[in-house]
Amino acid sequence: MRRRIAVFRREFFRVRDMGQNGRVGYVGGIDLFPLRKTLRGYSVSALKGDANAALNVALLAFPQGMAYAMIAGLPIEYGILGSAVACVVGAIWARSRFVVLGPTNATSVLLMSAFAATQLSVAESMVVLPLIVLLSGLFMLAGAFAKAAGLLRYISRTVVTGYITAAALLIVANQIRHVLGVESTGGSASTFVAVIHDTALSLSTVNGAAVFLSASTFATYWALRQVAPRLPNVALCLVLMGLLSAGMQRMGFEVEMLASFSLGEWGVVFPEVDLHSVRRYVSTAIAVALLSALEGYSIGKSLAARSGDKLDANQELFNMGMANLGCAFLSGMPASGSLTRSVLGWSSGGKTPLASLYTGLIILAVAAGLGGCLMWIPKAALAVVVIVIGISLVSRHQIFLACHSTGSDAIAFYTTLAGGLLLPLDMAIYLGTGISIFLFLKKAAAPDLIEYTFTEEGRLTEKQGRAKQVPEVSIVHVEGDLFFGSADLFRDQIRRIIEDDNLYVLILRVKNAHILDATCVMALEELVKTMKEKNRHLLVSGVRARIYKVLEKSRVLDAIGRENVFREAVDNPTFSTAMAMKRAQALLGGREANVTIYVNPAASKEESDSVVG
Repeated sequence: MRRRIAVFRREFFRVRDMGQNGRVGYVGGIDLFPLRKTLRGYSVSALKGDANAALNVALLAFPQGMAYAMIAGLPIEYGILGSAVACVVGAIWARSRFVVLGPTNATSVLLMSAFAATQLSVAESMVVLPLIVLLSGLFMLAGAFAKAAGLLRYISRTVVTGYITAAALLIVANQIRHVLGVESTGGSASTFVAVIHDTALSLSTVNGAAVFLSASTFATYWALRQVAPRLPNVALCLVLMGLLSAGMQRMGFEVEMLASFSLGEWGVVFPEVDLHSVRRYVSTAIAVALLSALEGYSIGKSLAARSGDKLDANQELFNMGMANLGCAFLSGMPASGSLTRSVLGWSSGGKTPLASLYTGLIILAVAAGLGGCLMWIPKAALAVVVIVIGISLVSRHQIFLACHSTGSDAIAFYTTLAGGLLLPLDMAIYLGTGISIFLFLKKAAAPDLIEYTFTEEGRLTEKQGRAKQVPEVSIVHVEGDLFFGSADLFRDQIRRIIEDDNLYVLILRVKNAHILDATCVMALEELVKTMKEKNRHLLVSGVRARIYKVLEKSRVLDAIGRENVFREAVDNPTFSTAMAMKRAQALLGGREANVTIYVNPAASKEESDSVVG
């Protein structure tokens, strides 16, 4: 009986992934129980490193969580609890020690923009937030199982730079009213221009006490950074400003303070899911998921590369999705990869994902002990901290690179930046991503073939004028993939080549083409028919296995003729073209022929020489 129970338990908890050779604990390439590997062989030295990193990160994450909640227009406990929950859950499903999860500037300002665009009050935002976080978590999980993390590399970094720059400006603009102590007069403003306009209309109500506190906060923070840069300056600055504001209140000045909270009131909440709300906020949830994935991917890859390790991007996306599910039910903000906390944890000696677990527990302990003391922190002081954080996001070096590298990068940057200033931020990230993909496809879909020939001395040079009137063999070197975006240009350029009355054999060299889709298959089929109608021959060389499979399945291989298709030889790159030339000579029947080569102008002379060598 005991044996049967043991077998049952072993089989019940065994999760097999058919795509991972039956490895236990894997589904779709995702490790569902990575914590077991973390705990296996956990040493005292790892514990010391993790504990040191956790303390440093927690001292930064606590005030940052407050600041991010303020950016989003939410009660401060949402940022604190979001930081704690994301860290605790992040330790369970993470396989790397690099990405520290929690609220970030980018996702916080995205929430603020979304709430403002839909004219939600703070109470209404608190009701909607769990649904947005839940949906974004589900999108991340779906992306992880679909192995979509690798697609993030096709979104240009200039888009992220443009978005972060716009978000930083919106953060600064939105906190000016707290720095000046003015009240909004125009309701919720969702764009940079609208926020500036709203604040300008309220300048007549500036509070002198708030301005004094703001100036004191900035001076204190700057002095602490100069004197003791290694200390938790944000937390120390807020404590000192709390003492200053208490003295000012005793002197009769009116100072707006933060609200306190008790961890005893914390509990499980259930998102209000209904079709109308899902339709209304699904766009925001997708934007949060996309932005969070981009942040986590770039941070993890960067730190892993610096450490000489590898990062499983899909596993980290799964971990992020699980953390967002936890935040959805435990009153947290969206969980993303935090650059400052991740770098601090890595540089502080964090050895395993358990450092995040300790960080979350420390944050909860501080919240339990000091949650009631937050009422002594002035809003103006926290607003200055938020502005300092926002300004730090603007990277002049990255902006310079984005604007001066290529024209496409500059267009993507300025489009995303303008969209972020004039539109809600979720629309800006979609606009920037769309522009980036469009410019990529435009660049990838623009093959340019130039006609080359040999001089009497045997040198390869650009063809000038007409060749001598002998039967001609043309070699077309295809540089790039053959997909729907390049089909028309490919068809037009090939048609221009075959219009030469002397052309007899056309060799299509596709060694550098990794993709061939149905649109280009149709264009290739049209080319075959046209060549046959003109009593000419088409040969294809350098065919990779994937391309050959497409030709075979589409039956275009039979239309071309299997004897006219030459597969790639990995150990000899020019062998297939040499065999195609031999086939061309057989078709010519020994007649003299002029050989013309068409290559991409960016291809090197050496490669062009090797084609006919």
